[in-house]
Amino acid sequence: MSAWPNTLVLVGAGKMGGAMLRGWLAGGLPAAGVALIDPAPAPDMVALAASRGLALNPAEGALAPPDVLVLAVKPQMLDSAAPRLASLAGSNTMALSIMAGKTIADIQARLPDVRAFVRVMPNTPAAVGRGAAAGFANGAVGPLQRIWAERLMRAVGVFDWVADEALIDAVTAISGSGPAYVFALVEAMARAGEAVGLPADLAMRLARATVEGAGELLNREPEVSAAQLRVNVTSPAGTTAAALAVLQAPDGLDALMARAAAAAHRRARELAG
Repeated sequence: MSAWPNTLVLVGAGKMGGAMLRGWLAGGLPAAGVALIDPAPAPDMVALAASRGLALNPAEGALAPPDVLVLAVKPQMLDSAAPRLASLAGSNTMALSIMAGKTIADIQARLPDVRAFVRVMPNTPAAVGRGAAAGFANGAVGPLQRIWAERLMRAVGVFDWVADEALIDAVTAISGSGPAYVFALVEAMARAGEAVGLPADLAMRLARATVEGAGELLNREPEVSAAQLRVNVTSPAGTTAAALAVLQAPDGLDALMARAAAAAHRRARELAG
């Protein structure tokens, strides 16, 4: 059995869809079986299609139903895209959706010929092969189709399955939106550096490098918990302990992150319509 599908159609080549496509091609997905549908593809996607021989916006009816149809359009565009999507899919097609909030029932209502659905929530570090994603497969997804989904997602990072589709909204709130939380932390650290006297450019360089380095420690020492890594850099009664006393106060980082994740989770449900 091939770990890659023979044919794949990607609908939507924005930042996320484009990042995943690059990762798939770099990982060995045969370009000859790939088609890209996007009404206004970015120049880099046009160049990628030309250089790798991908079919870009083929005429309706020119494609046979693919093994995998990847839905990477914005959730708000599902209704307008639905007629074209329905024309692409067949009864043996697996639909893999990365649309936030849109449930399998939402999508199935617009793709009546499709039975096998996978919902996945990836994140933007997939662009550098360091994504974090989780997915849910409905009961019609067969063993080979699960292998295809795993192969596609693990080509761009870490991937796990969840047993309940409702958990995809929780995944969205943590890893899906999570890179933005980290970038916001870098911005906040840099502003704090400025507030204690550092030049703005130096504060930003230090903040970026600190987060990059801490992330690499997490990556290189997976057997060590994040809590232990925190303890390792916290001397009793030292400067780090003083800062953590603020961050770990009852109204500190845990409470703030919980409110942020709850807001993202709530919005993901609202996007279902």
